[in-house]
Amino acid sequence: MSVMKPKRDVGIIGYGAYVPRYRIRAEEIARVWGGAEDGLPIEEKAVPGLDEDTVTMSIEAARNALARAGIEPQQLRAIWVGSESHPYAVKPSSTIVAEALGAAGSILAGDWEFACKAGTEALQAAIALVGSEMAEYAMAIGADTAQGRPHDALEYTAGAGGAAYIVGPAENALAILEASYSYVTDTPDFFRREHQHYPQHGNRFTGEPAYFDHTLRAARGLMDALGYQPRDFAYAIFHQPNVKFPQTAAKKLGFTPEQIAPGLLSNKIGNTYSGAALIGTTAVLDIAKPGDRILMCSFGSGAGSDAFSFVVTAKIRERVAKAPRTLWYVQRREEIDYALYARYRGKLMMN
Repeated sequence: MSVMKPKRDVGIIGYGAYVPRYRIRAEEIARVWGGAEDGLPIEEKAVPGLDEDTVTMSIEAARNALARAGIEPQQLRAIWVGSESHPYAVKPSSTIVAEALGAAGSILAGDWEFACKAGTEALQAAIALVGSEMAEYAMAIGADTAQGRPHDALEYTAGAGGAAYIVGPAENALAILEASYSYVTDTPDFFRREHQHYPQHGNRFTGEPAYFDHTLRAARGLMDALGYQPRDFAYAIFHQPNVKFPQTAAKKLGFTPEQIAPGLLSNKIGNTYSGAALIGTTAVLDIAKPGDRILMCSFGSGAGSDAFSFVVTAKIRERVAKAPRTLWYVQRREEIDYALYARYRGKLMMN
């Protein structure tokens, strides 16, 4: 199967990330629930405050993307928000984001869902919209305030954060899209039914038939179609449910630890679900040089992966400094204990 490439060359015009300041260490969760005998999957994760949700994080990331793009909000033709933790079951997050940015009115808006790859699904759609010349600029956002049942393995890693990307014509891009490739199957590794508060995961499906099979197929499919080897990329970013999975996927594909280290943030902020691969890529763009080729490969349970190849342009030099770098958000931290964490995440039912 061939890769996907728009008829008009397009790329990333602006990008931005946001990560909440609060952190809970994995050892603090283990102190309350135990279960650390075999080691902890990450060091700590980001926790949204009482006034933070997918919408507020999307707005912060989007403002950073607009600052780097240097365009007015009214120039956007679409704002799409990918998440599995939209604050409303029936009411779009994207319209709130558009209104807050000053982009509401003559614009497309919609919410996307595909577990952890909802954000890259939105990015695929933004690429298609701009690539078809139906729009000059479109914004794709991936953000989540991930949920984990108390005493569940997910509670150690389910973090919070978001990233926004503005897609536009290649001549104005700081990173030009070469192509993308997607691979999906019906694999029941992670799900949440209506009215259930916490998601469930099918443990025996999580690794090999889900994360690894789809990630490796998407990344290899893209590289094979373009005729590239891992050495042709300066950086590679994969979905980050923990630290071990992306490291293992990278090794299986032939990438070195040095190629994935700048975009591997899960040890400090957890699994930000729809934002994971997108936030990792913002950290890479913050340090990338003109000519660098970047592989980004997402994964979403259910299951599927989107892989992209971007080449950084000279415009990166002038735009990085126009908004806070991603590592600034990562390093800006305030540690909290399990009691505050439980309050912030609404884990105490008091009715």
